[in-house]
Amino acid sequence: MLIGDVARRSGVSARMLRHYDTLGLVRPTGRTVGGYREYSAEDVRRIFHVESLRSLGLSLKQIGRALEDPAFTPSALVSDLIRQTEKRLAREKELLERLHAIDASTPTDWQEVLRIVELVRELDSPSAARRQQAVLARPEDVPVPAVLLAGAILTEPDTHVAGALRWALARSGGDGVATLRAGAHAEDAGIRRRAVLAIAEMPEAPGALEVLTHALGDLDTTVRRHAALALGRQGVAAAVPCLVSMVVEGCNDVDAAEVLGMLSLDPGCADRITTALVDELASPTADSATRIRLAQALVELAGATGQEVLRQLAHDDDGDVALVATALVGVLKERSLEDQADGHS
Repeated sequence: MLIGDVARRSGVSARMLRHYDTLGLVRPTGRTVGGYREYSAEDVRRIFHVESLRSLGLSLKQIGRALEDPAFTPSALVSDLIRQTEKRLAREKELLERLHAIDASTPTDWQEVLRIVELVRELDSPSAARRQQAVLARPEDVPVPAVLLAGAILTEPDTHVAGALRWALARSGGDGVATLRAGAHAEDAGIRRRAVLAIAEMPEAPGALEVLTHALGDLDTTVRRHAALALGRQGVAAAVPCLVSMVVEGCNDVDAAEVLGMLSLDPGCADRITTALVDELASPTADSATRIRLAQALVELAGATGQEVLRQLAHDDDGDVALVATALVGVLKERSLEDQADGHS
């Protein structure tokens, strides 16, 4: 077949076929009397082989080696192609996320687009200080897309930068919860922690309580704790078991006790909290330090039941527990006297 016929049947342009000939990749085995290229059936098969390998992303040089070297094995090359493709897809995904961020900001001119692109570039800086400065130094009149901030929160390893990003997200007025919601269901526990912590700082955003409530059942302890503190501050009683566990385990126990105190303002919830704390006090696995933390949590509770438990603990067989409970009973008496004085003034 002449080059024109091959081009029509193979879908490879005549120009590309000539290029293959020049490179020695596919050389027609024959020539007509007039000197035109003439391709055999085997030549055409080789063209299809070349095109098949090109479709996998191989360069023409790699294809030539693959077809000419009998000892060539494809495994190493295919592994390289996989890595290259994964990198390319990551770059494409990053580009797509940037475009979504720009689109979400509904820019009115190219200056706004350039400012957003500049922020994205600064957030990609290897310097944590520069990333933090990029967030905190934004002018008030320059809107920052919430989806961009939320996405950056999910990947930010530095706690200070992450804090700045959460602050900026809360001030953005945009809806970043949708992006954070996806992060709250990620396989990576670190991403889930960042997502839930960010949502915890904006609990009134649409859908935030739903995400936080789901996070109470997370396999990761830190995720559960972030969610429990946020939900407790919103008056959600479902957080009580996790908050009591935080007191028992001594992790953010002061914060947990304060939140339990807030929840105890609801009489129905107060009994539930007191019962849970008393059960932990009676646990055979509770050591002296644990029981002291539980006593300190009781002093935060509203109502008389917790106070009565503290008075009983003032006579506990454990001297350290009794000493702390006695001091806490004194604190409660002083607090009661102050309240009475305020009432008479």
